[in-house]
Amino acid sequence: MRIFSWNVNGLRAVRNKGFFKFVKKFNPDILCLQEIKAEESQLSEDLINMPGYSSYFNSAQTKKGYSGVAVYSKTKPIKVTTSLESDEEFDIEGRTLILEFKNFILLNFYFPNGQMNENRLAYKLRFHEAVYNLTSKLKRKKKNIVVCGDYNIAHNEIDLKHPRPNENTSGFLRVERDWLDRFEQNGFTDTFRYFHPGKVKYSWWTYMRNARANNVGWRIDYFWVSDISTVKKALIHNNVLGSDHCPVSIET
Repeated sequence: MRIFSWNVNGLRAVRNKGFFKFVKKFNPDILCLQEIKAEESQLSEDLINMPGYSSYFNSAQTKKGYSGVAVYSKTKPIKVTTSLESDEEFDIEGRTLILEFKNFILLNFYFPNGQMNENRLAYKLRFHEAVYNLTSKLKRKKKNIVVCGDYNIAHNEIDLKHPRPNENTSGFLRVERDWLDRFEQNGFTDTFRYFHPGKVKYSWWTYMRNARANNVGWRIDYFWVSDISTVKKALIHNNVLGSDHCPVSIET
């Protein structure tokens, strides 16, 4: 099974930038999207009912054209939820889609960006704790837990081009990286780093200063799993264009 995750930075925009060609070429069994920036009612029919897939959407209730996540799956899940089972503040921004299948539970997250101000950073850290608590609870089901999406965190210095100048930037703050350390200690494995321990590869590049052409990027899009033995490979598809992020994937 091939599972893909991609922050598309606007589903309606990426539709016109080769989205369907991407789906046809890679033929994912499950495709998780973040930052779709649309409500389902704003999407075209070919995005709502993509042939061969069941589709699920969770859009922001706070404002239109903001945040939002989606999942396309060839296999219908047993259960679909959109709540972190914590405070309502985490459920109104369209950041969560959880699909339970027979042998695994898939969590698709668009983690908050903490760069705007201290309030948003505090919100992001609270979101982290809610994810930690929920994933700990789900592990009791004895199924593999697959946690994918845009984490908005580069874990270690290898995961961004310029670590030192960004030590005080949200996305590479020690407190954010410490949370990923705790997540790892709680039994989750970064799939890409597991298979490629020394490989420098990024998944996001700013639109400014020709960053992508110069490969000045960050690796902030991940698949973390509770049972790494179920994963055969993990890849970053940095040649796929259409967004400031590129897709990442695992094969199970």
